[in-house]
Amino acid sequence: MPADDLLDALDPDQREVARALVGPVCVLAGAGTGKTRAITHRIAYGVRTGVYRPSSVLAVTFTARAAGEMRQRLRQLGVAGVQARTFHAAALRQLGYFWPKVVGGAPPRLVEAKAPLIAEAGRRVGVLVDRIAVRDLASEVEWAKVSLVAADDYVAAAQATGRGDVAGADPQAVARLLASYEDVKTERGVIDFEDVLLLLAAMLVDHRAVADEVRAQYRHFVVDEYQDVSPLQQYLLDQWLGGRHELCVVGDPAQTIYSFAGASPHHLLTFTRTHPGAQVVRLVRDYRSTPQVVEAANRLLVAGRRPSEPSPLQLVAQRPDGPAVRFVAYDDDEAEAGAVARRCARLVADGTPAGQIAVLFRTNAQSQAFEEALAAAGLGYQVRGGERFFARRDVRDALVLLRGGARSADPTLPLGTQVRDILLTVGWAEQPPAARGAARERWDAMNALVGLADELAADPAREEPATVRDLVADLDERAASQHAPAVDGVTLASLHAAKGLEWDAVFLVGLSEGLLPISLAESDEQVAEERRLLYVGITRARVHLELSYARARAGGGRGNRRVSRFLVPLWPQAAPPPARGALPPLDVELLDRLRAWRSLIADQTAKPAFTVLSDAVLDQVARAHPASFADLAAIRGIGPAKIERFGAQVLAVVAGRAV
Repeated sequence: MPADDLLDALDPDQREVARALVGPVCVLAGAGTGKTRAITHRIAYGVRTGVYRPSSVLAVTFTARAAGEMRQRLRQLGVAGVQARTFHAAALRQLGYFWPKVVGGAPPRLVEAKAPLIAEAGRRVGVLVDRIAVRDLASEVEWAKVSLVAADDYVAAAQATGRGDVAGADPQAVARLLASYEDVKTERGVIDFEDVLLLLAAMLVDHRAVADEVRAQYRHFVVDEYQDVSPLQQYLLDQWLGGRHELCVVGDPAQTIYSFAGASPHHLLTFTRTHPGAQVVRLVRDYRSTPQVVEAANRLLVAGRRPSEPSPLQLVAQRPDGPAVRFVAYDDDEAEAGAVARRCARLVADGTPAGQIAVLFRTNAQSQAFEEALAAAGLGYQVRGGERFFARRDVRDALVLLRGGARSADPTLPLGTQVRDILLTVGWAEQPPAARGAARERWDAMNALVGLADELAADPAREEPATVRDLVADLDERAASQHAPAVDGVTLASLHAAKGLEWDAVFLVGLSEGLLPISLAESDEQVAEERRLLYVGITRARVHLELSYARARAGGGRGNRRVSRFLVPLWPQAAPPPARGALPPLDVELLDRLRAWRSLIADQTAKPAFTVLSDAVLDQVARAHPASFADLAAIRGIGPAKIERFGAQVLAVVAGRAV
């Protein structure tokens, strides 16, 4: 493919990014504007035109999933050899290479969990560390390290940033714990994730030969999600660059949502001062969301802009019109969860894959009600941020079988067929199990591997048919970078965990004061970040978007909750209050027919009428007008046994047919 043909797939602004191959470049890219497409085409164009050697490019981002996607797109563009990694993965690779040369021996062991070390450090300095406090203290240790705040400077830094007490420990106590934590690590001969960046940066500063070798290797840098860079990551980036300006950064200040972890848009906003003469390109054409979703996102940012802030990027929708954004107030949390589950079931029945639906919330504690509601509706789901995909026992077992199958694979059979045959012994089948629980979760995981095999076999960039061996290699690479394949099921995730993802349908739930903005957000900047968090949630939706809150926590409770202040300018004030539970109006005639049918069944079985279907269930049926078994499953109180026994009759009554 000629180099210029790469540019044909880009819009004018993306093409400007791709052609900006030298010197500092700052790309301000709004949500859904194709930033990954722009920067991967930029790298590919640089390689095809001879400006870059593939091995001289280092592209870094913040998640293993994003790095994996970048590598995949570069392969599809016919570019191999470019390093696309997270900051930590890139640093760990370099540290492992240089440590034997500079220090001698193998690097210290990397610990994945700080909790045991934090607990020991707390005991030594008299800080009480229980199971809950250890998490908060570990987060504070991480904040201090990525903010380049040493133990001796912690008290002043905490006061300057208004951090206050942490898990009941005042700043002086936290400072003592920080020092003790470093001592514990040294004694045990281990390092944490932040140490990887710190140690490599120090090695580059202190050893000129190491710095020269790295800078000779990597001459062109790309940093994605630059609004989330921490002082520590910026410090390491500065050492990689060594005063050079061959740097392209991509980011959006409106999506800065990790300041609690040390992220700051400061470096993005001051890029042109740090790198004079930098070319600035704005990407505002939104290819992800409908005009209705884009309008809601734009209005949210404009309504919340403070005079001291730069004007936010205003997205311009490129997709055709879609359904109106739904704004719903529910009576209580249970009603909200049940109604959202029913809406999910209707979307699935209408053709939206479950894997293209997400329910997003502010705190992980909100997940439970929606898990129960989705399970009651018979819908599969996955909780993002739970057990890592490649850490699952069933996934590890499947990989063992696939490795064995790679050695005895029949090259005449399609890859998908071979993988399906292999995974039949570990829980995969043509159809998912009816029940939820471990069996369905295992099937979902195996089906994700099957789907990955199908994708690999259909990859147009491959010159030869994909084999089981190719699949195993791809899975090994994904496991190393924790780039898990998608599992088919409704996604439940916090707004923070949803960053960088997108779905056809998104439900933003629990949008009341105290939850969003969360009650802990007190300063103007903290509240502004909560607004940005909602913006991230809204811009995850491609077509369907629903924003909701519950007036009360429990049924029958006082409805004293108010909608989030962020939504007041968007909320349709003139709309009439929703029906109970936000269901459609009651069809009285249908309710009478359902009661007559229930009485007939009760007489035939000589059992009380409520044991057939309760009054509450009949009320829901008379409002929802179910037309399929999936619709019935979405109604709270109708489980698989009821559907098997009475489902066909209920649907006949609803349709007005004779039973």
